[in-house]
Amino acid sequence: MKIDWAALGSVFGVSLVVTVALVALFTLGISGLSRRERATAEGRSAALAVTGAYACFAACAAAVGYGIYLIMA
Repeated sequence: MKIDWAALGSVFGVSLVVTVALVALFTLGISGLSRRERATAEGRSAALAVTGAYACFAACAAAVGYGIYLIMA
């Protein structure tokens, strides 16, 4: 049994990059929603922060959905 180390390294690298990207997007989404809370308490509009937060959550959902699609295909 031979192990293709190049392919294994590619799989490890891609999964590491995707994991870091998903964590970063989710963190940006949560911080955008916390900015909404802070801006509402100060009486400012937070439409841009909320839109960005939901865009980050949508990107996370799309990436996870695409990954599930790739696994099932």
